[in-house]
Amino acid sequence: MPTISAKSSSKKSQEKRANERAEPTIKKSIKPFNSNFSSRAFEEPGAQGARYILPSLSLLNSSNEKNTMTKELERKNSEFSSKLETILKEYGVEGKIVNFKTGPVVTLYEFLPAAGVKTSKVVGLSEDIARAMSSLSARISSQPGKTSIGIEIPNPRRESVLLGDLIKDENFISNNNGLTLALGKNIDGEKKFTDLEKMPHLLIAGTTGSGKSVGINSMIISLLYRFTPSECKLILIDPKMLELSIYENIPHLLTPVVTNPHKAIFALKWVVREMENRYKLMTSINVKNIRSFNAKILSTKSLGRKLFREVQTGVDSDTRLPIIEKKELPLEKMPLIVVVIDEMADLMMIAGKEVENLVQRLAQMARASGIHLIAATQRPSVDVITGTIKANFPSRISFRVASRFDSRTILNEMGAEQLLGSGDMLFLENGVYVTRLHGGFVSESEIEAVVNFIKSQKTNEIQHDITVEKTNVEKSSYDLGFSSNNVDTLYDKALTLVLEQQKVSTSFIQRYLQIGYNRAARIVEKMEEDGFISEPSHAGKRSVLKKNK
Repeated sequence: MPTISAKSSSKKSQEKRANERAEPTIKKSIKPFNSNFSSRAFEEPGAQGARYILPSLSLLNSSNEKNTMTKELERKNSEFSSKLETILKEYGVEGKIVNFKTGPVVTLYEFLPAAGVKTSKVVGLSEDIARAMSSLSARISSQPGKTSIGIEIPNPRRESVLLGDLIKDENFISNNNGLTLALGKNIDGEKKFTDLEKMPHLLIAGTTGSGKSVGINSMIISLLYRFTPSECKLILIDPKMLELSIYENIPHLLTPVVTNPHKAIFALKWVVREMENRYKLMTSINVKNIRSFNAKILSTKSLGRKLFREVQTGVDSDTRLPIIEKKELPLEKMPLIVVVIDEMADLMMIAGKEVENLVQRLAQMARASGIHLIAATQRPSVDVITGTIKANFPSRISFRVASRFDSRTILNEMGAEQLLGSGDMLFLENGVYVTRLHGGFVSESEIEAVVNFIKSQKTNEIQHDITVEKTNVEKSSYDLGFSSNNVDTLYDKALTLVLEQQKVSTSFIQRYLQIGYNRAARIVEKMEEDGFISEPSHAGKRSVLKKNK
């Protein structure tokens, strides 16, 4: 199949225009997804026998504390249960505390209200309950499948929840279901993991000091502990220029960390084009998602066979039917791509409608192509998290927010304004139930240790500048319709047609050659560069400057 390359041309203007219009593609070299996390070394394709080693578990701190309920804590919770019943009774709410669960940060008291007591009445007493219990806050939550109401009271002393404890857990190590993220612990003290592939995108909100940035770092570190650079690629967008710059130059990055909001928009446009290219490629071999594509590549390779796709190379001059040829596909796997946006508000301020459309397109379609979004914001207002964006992100995490209105914007319910900060979060998984979690903490020194370990290894991964419109494109076997010198394979046929008919327009080329609009437009621009046609007039019309010899 013809490919795009970045070779120099004799005409600088031709090179400039060709590079401006070319679409960037990544180098798709990937090994199978890790089937055994405990096997730390992996062969990297093309690295001359070099072995990539996943980061050591010893780079992360772990706590010696155990979440065991002592007799003293059990006695105190029994006392608090009686006190809570008395307080509710004083406000005219009859009922009984039937159970309590002590987590690392809060204790959940299950309150069974008497007949006729409305849940809304208990919810309205949350601030009064917190004051009477001498507590920072009191959150009222529903208990799915139960008749009781949950009343969450902060513990006098918080238990440390460290990312190292989560990464070392057997459930994380043995989980082979894709993009596993280590989130934290729930109220029962159980470690919580989730699969980004199933979400398939994640929306995060939280004010300064809520633990949002630490949560994002924990998710990125989770991916770095599971995937080699050829298995998973990252695009990090950090308009604040502070949080994600620490990951600069790691081989997992598809492009350098994006800090300019204007360039971030170009990066999102590139991701949309990459998604479209992947769908075309998967359609050509009759598979539905990236895992099926990679499995087919692996099976074809093991059998010593080849894969082909049908490509239109022209139009028959007599029948006007397209000429279809088969082109061999390279047997290379596609990596997963995770796009992390640390501050959506900055992008929405610059080009709100455009960003909304790009994010909506990716959120709706990118799942099958192996592209996933993690978008975060400090200000979850309706002008940042629009209804369109929220509808396409069924999975959301809210750390502490400024008001109940922000909580309702991100979660569709109040409660996030009562969180304790420092990693305390509410997790809405696939739009079903809201779960309270306490995120795993990872320090900056731990992140540096992991990043330095990864950067110390030699890999053949190449970063691409996808944040500008004029991009020198690496050679790829997946590009369609261009020869090695950036000239369309149908250019000569189109030029002959224009010179014979003495008329030209994009729709004219598109109709007679039966090609797409963008490709026809590039052919017309090339004719203008070569001096065969004029520039468009104020009405958009062009004239033919030369005649057919």
